[in-house]
Amino acid sequence: MTSLFFLVFLFSSSLTLNVDANPNYVEALSKSLLFFQGQRSGPLPTDQQLSWRASSGLSDGSSANVDLTGGYYDAGDNIKFNFPMAFTTTMLSWSTLEYGAQMGPHLQNVSRVNIRWATDYLLKCATATPGKLYVGVGDPNADHKCWERPEDMDTPRTVYYVSSSNPGSDVAAETAAALAAASMVFREVDSEYSLLLLAAAKNVMQFAIQYRGNYSDSLSSSVCPFYCSYSGYKDELMWGAAWLLKATDDSNYKNFIESLGGGDHPDIFNWDSKYAGAYVLLSQRALVNKDINYELYKQEAESFICKILPNSPSTHYTPGGLMYKLPQSNLQHVTAVTFLLTTYAKYMKATQHIFNCGNSVIVNPDTLISLSKQQVDYILGENPIKMSYMVGFGSSFPMRIHHRASSLPSQVLLSKPFNCTEGFQFYHTQNPNPNILTGAIVGGPDKNDEYPDKRDDYIHSEPATYINAPFVGPLAYFASRGSA
Repeated sequence: MTSLFFLVFLFSSSLTLNVDANPNYVEALSKSLLFFQGQRSGPLPTDQQLSWRASSGLSDGSSANVDLTGGYYDAGDNIKFNFPMAFTTTMLSWSTLEYGAQMGPHLQNVSRVNIRWATDYLLKCATATPGKLYVGVGDPNADHKCWERPEDMDTPRTVYYVSSSNPGSDVAAETAAALAAASMVFREVDSEYSLLLLAAAKNVMQFAIQYRGNYSDSLSSSVCPFYCSYSGYKDELMWGAAWLLKATDDSNYKNFIESLGGGDHPDIFNWDSKYAGAYVLLSQRALVNKDINYELYKQEAESFICKILPNSPSTHYTPGGLMYKLPQSNLQHVTAVTFLLTTYAKYMKATQHIFNCGNSVIVNPDTLISLSKQQVDYILGENPIKMSYMVGFGSSFPMRIHHRASSLPSQVLLSKPFNCTEGFQFYHTQNPNPNILTGAIVGGPDKNDEYPDKRDDYIHSEPATYINAPFVGPLAYFASRGSA
């Protein structure tokens, strides 16, 4: 019965995916990369395209006598949380490694610029003070009580770090993954920078392994629950080691991964839960390189995929066909899982591989590509309410996103800054945001495909870097296929 349901799902999906009505994937890819300019912290360059943003956070790190300027604000607030920022960087790098050729030279370079904006900052965090890894800047509780542009913020720019006495294996291993993945992105275009990134990645990973602990236990309770790990740190250790293995081919990382033992059997992938990503990354060695030592990770990757398919009880789909995992910022899970589906399908295509989900459902690469395309097209407007969930893309898109810089008048137009509470007049208005955060993907619709487009409905209307970053890969894949 379940296999019949799945076949019906695929057939009905193929009916809705009219090739003549395909979204403009190249345009979507370009805008998804442009979005990161709207999240920049630090001194902005002269070629900044989103001109309603200006330099901000120019004293970040000064309270600790270090330079921690740069990096990205993760979402609609003015805090720099390194845990999701590092995951964003890893996924942007993975997207570029897997799909850089499909992006074309210009957009591939744009992606590198976005990655470097993050890695320049992460390098500072990793190397500024021996024995410390800086993991964030800003006071989230104070910041969330304010509604002001990053250029105007007057809230404390508190500096947070982990160390041997206050460990944070989760954030450290994710930082190592980001630096290692990025080192491969720059290997052919800037070998000196690539080596710098890889050296830092090795050091940070060693720190994550040697001093074990959750960074949420090392930070003040006022910082959590903002981007503190709920899945523990073992998944990040596997993820970080998998990226260093890919970057170095050093068997010590393979041995370390094996020493961790079996991981969880997830049905999700996001900034906090990395097992599925590690399994897919490691499975490339089993599938493409024919290395039987990694067969276990291929099996785990396929077990994860079986939990994602529409016939699985582990994953709900909305009536309109959108994967639905959790109410808050559901599209972060959709874009991340879609990246894994597309990438695993790529590995399968290269080896003419198929697998079985334990029932009569045979999974081939086109099965996964069809499902990925449905998710991508849904986000870009092929859904029951015909709304694109990417700002600035299509004829209908969110106009009242939960984002301070987008919702407040530009500093270019107003010389007078707004203090902590004055900006709430713009938060509460029903008017559309004055600044278009082009390319931003919001949290998305509810389980019934409904989206109210309200600024105060942050669980649906807030964009985030970690929603966009995994989406870059699938967009590049479908852009290269044209209308196929």
